Amino acid sequence: MKTPSELSQGLRGRLLFNVPALGAILLASLTATGVRAADDTPPGVTAKVAMCIGCHSIPGYQASFPEVHKVPMISGQNAKYIAAALTAYRQGDRKHPTMKSVAASLTDQDIQDIAAYYESHGKDRPAPVAKGGAASPEVQALLTRGNCIACHGEGLNKPIDAGYPKLAGQHADYLYVALKSYQTAGKGPIGRNNAIMSSQVKAFTQAELKLLAAYTAGLQGDLKTVPQSRFR
Repeated sequence: MKTPSELSQGLRGRLLFNVPALGAILLASLTATGVRAADDTPPGVTAKVAMCIGCHSIPGYQASFPEVHKVPMISGQNAKYIAAALTAYRQGDRKHPTMKSVAASLTDQDIQDIAAYYESHGKDRPAPVAKGGAASPEVQALLTRGNCIACHGEGLNKPIDAGYPKLAGQHADYLYVALKSYQTAGKGPIGRNNAIMSSQVKAFTQAELKLLAAYTAGLQGDLKTVPQSRFR
C-alpha cells in the first residue's frame, strides 16, 4: 500500500501532464466558490473589466489624484466616449497615474470591449433620482457662455455625438476636478489635452466651474454606479 506522500506525488505528477484535467479542477473550484462571469457577459470581457470594478462599481468610492473626489459613474456612458477617454489615458493626453497604468495594459480591442460593456451595463437598473431644479439665472448665463448644450445636448444628457460624454447626474466633485484639468493641460503631471474643452474652460473661474458642476450633478441622467464584485 502506498503512503499518503506517495499518493500525493502521483496525483501531482498526473495533473502536471494533464493540463485539461487541471483546468477542469480549477474551473470547478472557482465556480463552487462563486468566482465566475455573469451569465450574459462573455468570459473574455469579464476578465477585461475586472480591473475596473474595484473603483467604478463601489458607490461613493473616492480617488485621491489630483485631489480627493468620487470616481466617475461610467455605467450608461457612451461607448465611443469611454473608448476615447481610455485611449487618451494610454497616450498621455489625460494625465492620471492609475488610469495611465490601466489603459497601458489594454489593446485597442480591449478598449472597445470595455467601452461597449459599460455603455449597456446596468440598463435594467434605475439611475439616481435628480436632486436639482431649474438653472438659476447665474448658472444659465454660465451654460450659455460655455455653449455646453451645443455638444452635450438636451439636459446635458443627450450629446450630439457619442464621442462626447453624458454629464447629467455625474458626481459634482468629479466634474469639478475634470473641468479644472482642462485648465492645466500641458502643465506637469496633471491636466487633460483637448483643444475644444481647454478653450471653453479657460474662460471660467474655478468658482464658476464649481457652480456648473453642482448644477450638472443635480440633473436627471443615465449614469449610475452598479455595485459589482469579482466574487459572484
